[in-house]
Formats: sequence, structure tokens, C-alpha cells
Amino acid sequence: MSNRTLDKIVIVGGGSAGWMTAAALANSLRGNCKIELVESAEIGVVGVGEATIPPIKIFNQKLGIDENDFVKATQGTFKLGIQFVDWAKKGQRYFHPFGEYGANFDAVPLHHYWLQARANGDTTSLDEYSMAWVAANNGKFDKPTRDPRMVQSTYDYAYHFDAILYARFLRTYAEQRGVKRTEGKVVDTGICAENGQIKTLTLENGETISGDFFVDCSGFRGLLIEEALETGYDDWTHWLPVNRAAAVPCEHGGEFTPYTRSTAREAGWQWRIPLQHRIGNGYVYCSEHISDEQAAETLLANLDGEALAEPRLLRFTTGHRKKFWNKNCVAIGLSAGFMEPLESTSLHLIQSGITRLLALFPDKDIDPLAAEEYNRLTTAEYEATRDFLILHYKASEREDAALWRYVKHMDIPDTLQYKIDHFRSAGRIVANEVELFRNPSWLAVFVGQLLIPEKYDPLVNMRGVDGPRMLESLHRVMGDAVQGMPSHQQYIDRYCKAALQ
Repeated sequence: MSNRTLDKIVIVGGGSAGWMTAAALANSLRGNCKIELVESAEIGVVGVGEATIPPIKIFNQKLGIDENDFVKATQGTFKLGIQFVDWAKKGQRYFHPFGEYGANFDAVPLHHYWLQARANGDTTSLDEYSMAWVAANNGKFDKPTRDPRMVQSTYDYAYHFDAILYARFLRTYAEQRGVKRTEGKVVDTGICAENGQIKTLTLENGETISGDFFVDCSGFRGLLIEEALETGYDDWTHWLPVNRAAAVPCEHGGEFTPYTRSTAREAGWQWRIPLQHRIGNGYVYCSEHISDEQAAETLLANLDGEALAEPRLLRFTTGHRKKFWNKNCVAIGLSAGFMEPLESTSLHLIQSGITRLLALFPDKDIDPLAAEEYNRLTTAEYEATRDFLILHYKASEREDAALWRYVKHMDIPDTLQYKIDHFRSAGRIVANEVELFRNPSWLAVFVGQLLIPEKYDPLVNMRGVDGPRMLESLHRVMGDAVQGMPSHQQYIDRYCKAALQ
């Protein structure tokens, strides 16, 4: 049997997608395959993917990266979840926490006991039974314990960080493990006439780069996956109509929150992401309902501190390529597709794309079955993520502006309607085979968007459990646990404070 392993992989594009891919491949392939990354400093990177979700910890851990070193290098902070302001209706807030709600004290999920208490007149918010929210609301942060007997084990966390600094950090990691970086702009792609695969790239300076397999991390443009291979794109704008973002950093001011904040605006929503050296802000909006100038003005009028730059405009179309893996090319990052940043999924979709590539890693024969499975799984992940994002809009009660009227009354995918129907009927949370967001996340948004079930699980009335007493005890224990935690600032100062820049 001949050896058909890849001799060389070429990555086109740097930024988070390119350098995450390079670092992961270098770590996994252990020098047994050449890896070359081609990027142009002239083109630059998007660089606003500053908020993450918990699986990013697994990615860093697999690379052997020390958490404190990483947080220092990226001016990072910690994230216990996302607070949503004015989404369900003006004046209403809720929290999407990382981790569980409380600690289950019965076989029946905790939220059904909360629904029972609510039906009996208890007005305590579901948020109050989330350890992540109780800590976040008090400005506290500490790592969760691994002892399942303690309530401090029920939450999780992720990070906020400077995406450009993260790419720089991973570049150093990758180059130390043999990845070759080539500066240059790709001006032509050589396609094999026999099989349609990519064979070479030609740079602006005339240099030709060949490879066995190519990873497209070129951003929205899709230099290889779209311009060269003409893969096609599934446009989801009719469900997720926001199509632009104005982003700007500002000086610190207000709270140093261990969470992201998303505030609904007339034509979209605004993010607030606290880093050690600044706050990241952006207004994600639909250009049909507000001009770029008005969006920038709205953003600048709602900052905690003085703006540190002029607002930067980004244009995008929510959706994904019809194939993520086409011929001998896989698209990862923005070249693969784009989910608006509402739930901080951009870097995770890069991570899962890399993980899937390693699980279905090709040789020179480029097995079409591997590509088919990669595309099936990735499409399912994008569709499930899409449905979760749509829920935030569809379940809103707002009708005070054209965007909100549209999303409230729009048709939605049958897969999402099925989930909504089950939860509205009896508080059931149903899942499909590929779910990035687990039951607690769906519960947070269902309840936060004021989609309250018509009834709770009938087993609640048959189990003989004193629900109100258990809920009260859980709330008290959480409050006591938070008192012993350091503040977000204290934790950073103690373990991972970055050097001044």
C-alpha cells in the first residue's frame, strides 16, 4: 500500500481563522506535513471577534496554552454569559448564562419547579437560580470548582479578548512549530484541468506556491472556495436581516463586567465587550432601516468612555457556502459563512471547523465521502446555530420599529417552530443531533424573551418534592458562595494582568 499522506497544506489568510488553523494543524501533525500560511498585511483582518463561548478553553488546552499567559497576551477578561437589554420589550433584561441553572435537586428539570412557583405567584426571575448570573451581577469571577457537590461547579466561563492580539499570539505558537508564513497577495489560482482541484497559487510578486490541500481563511471574499471554485452561497438574510456593523473601541468607564452586554436598538443591537485596556463596542444593524451615518452616530452616543478611533464599517450576508469542503479546499472562518455575532459564535465555528477537519483528515486522494460528511455535519451545526439566533428576534414582543415588526411576524424554519411549539406547550426543550447551544441556553432565551410555557411538567405534582423550599435554599446558597469570590478586577490583577501597552 503506497503512502498517500499529504506533503503540504497551504492556508490562505491570517487573522483568527488562519492562525487558529495553523496552530492546530502544527500541533496535530507534529512536523510530518509542511504548512504554509499566505497572508497580506495590505489586506488586513476583520479583528472584531472579541467575545467567545466556553469551548474556546478546550481549543487552547489542546494546544497546551497556559490560560493566564494567553489572557495577559490578549488583554483578555472573563465572560460568564451575555446580558440582553430591551430585546423582549423595552425596559426588560435577561441573562444567557454559561452553565446550568442551579443544581438539579430532582429528576425533573429545575425550570419546571420554577414554573410551578411562578404559577403560584412567585416573581423571582429565573436568572436568580443561575450561579453565573449571581456572580456576574455582583461583578465577581472565579474559576468553577470541579466538586459536583458544590454550587460553584454549576457554571462555566469563556473570554473576551483582542482578536488581533490572539492571532499574533497563535502566529508565534505556530511558527515555533514549523509553520512558514509568506507575505503576499494571491492574484491567481491554478486549477487542475483533470479533476478541478487547486494546484497552485500565484502571488502579486510572481511567486508560485503549490500544495496538496488548501484551507481558505481569506474572509468574506472566499478567494479559493468561491472565486476559484465557484461553490455558491446560501443566503439567510430573510431570517437574519442585519447586514452591517459599525465597530469602535472606547476608554473604560462604567462597570467592569464579567459578561458581554447586548442592547437592542431601533435597527439592530449594540455590543459591549470589556477588555483590560479598552471596551469593544459595535452596532449591528439592517441597512434598510438606518443609514451608515446614523448607525455610527447612535454607536458613538452610547459609549461608556471616549472613542479611541473612528467607527469601522463591516458589511456581511448571513448564511454559508453551499459546500464548506469542495475538491481539495476547506473554507474556515468568514470564508465558510457568517453568523451575526449575537451569541459570539464566530470563533467557535472556526474551532469546530478545524476539529472536524482533523477528524476527517484527508490524504492526497481527497476522499469524497470525507468531504460529504464534513459538509453534512457543518451544515447541521450552522442551521442549528441559525435557529438559535432567529429565536432572539422572532420571540420579541417589540413592534416599535420596522425591523422588530418584520422579525416578529416573519416565517421561520420548521425546525425552530417545532422547538418553540414544544416549549410553549409544556416547557419541553427538544434537541437535534448537532447542537452547539444546549438546553440551558435555549431555556435562557425562551424565558428571557418572555415565551412562557402554558403548563409545567405534570411529574412536578407527583414527586412529593417541596419545590419552593428547595428553590429558596438554592438561591441562598448561591448568594453565600458569591460573597467569597474575588471581584472580576481582583481575579485579573492576581493572576493575569496584562502589561500596559
